[in-house]
Amino acid sequence: MGIPAPVVDRRRETELLEAALRAGAHVVLEGPPGTGKSTLLRALASRRDSALVLVEGNAELTPARLVGHFDPALVLDRGYRPDVFVDGPLLDAMRGAGLLYLEELNRVPEETLNVLLTVMSEREIAVPRLGTVRAEPGFGIVAAMNPYDAVGTARVSSAVYDRTCRIVMGYQSAESEQAILTQQAPIDSPEWAAKAVALVRATREHPELRVGSSVRGTIDLAGLTHELALVRDVPPTHWRTGLDAAFVALSGRVKVDESSSRTAEEVVEELYVATFGPEPSSDDAAPSDGGDPPGEA
Repeated sequence: MGIPAPVVDRRRETELLEAALRAGAHVVLEGPPGTGKSTLLRALASRRDSALVLVEGNAELTPARLVGHFDPALVLDRGYRPDVFVDGPLLDAMRGAGLLYLEELNRVPEETLNVLLTVMSEREIAVPRLGTVRAEPGFGIVAAMNPYDAVGTARVSSAVYDRTCRIVMGYQSAESEQAILTQQAPIDSPEWAAKAVALVRATREHPELRVGSSVRGTIDLAGLTHELALVRDVPPTHWRTGLDAAFVALSGRVKVDESSSRTAEEVVEELYVATFGPEPSSDDAAPSDGGDPPGEA
């Protein structure tokens, strides 16, 4: 499985998830993108020494893709025998006492979710021509969903919710997000890193933004700024370089409210100036600590 990324500031959620799985429950992790849902589960699976079977939820996830299928060529040659059945991710997890991690739960078609109902209640599934497959002890289902993204999603039935426990995961603190940034991106200035975190967190509260950026935006912002500074042969705290990196890293992640007449780039620039201060009169004179405080030349 490899070494999972460190889990920052998620002790409570880790305890809740571990307790729920030990109690035999299935769990829905609900929260916006970039709040560490996958990281938390990978770390827990590693500690439990459990296999983690990942499934991406989308409209193409049919029951056959989730459960498995008989190999057509082998069926013609041998008939419908257990040894010609190709297990899907659900049966992989059930037979291997692993965790099935279903991302984007609310993007999965209803007919596919219905396949999981008996599995969650009885820990077994009846597969036509194959028979009944029972889950090994330790099997569990963990699903994740983003409550803020309604595009391409469907309403999850009460039958699914009735068979799961729910853990809500919000954004972490500024200090925790800076710790994540330090772990995963090249940081040349702690002061600049703190401002980068503040910039991204500000996108989540701007009145003209319907959706702000996750900490992934901060990580990309730091990486882009570092590499762009090398290309331009300027300090990594160069004001204009940081702004260009912010445009690239954040403009596609934020969603401007329909009532606003501004572009994402205009809002990002406003927040960048508010966080890093106005552009210095000469970039050559840009301070090495990440720029003047907001409001100062």
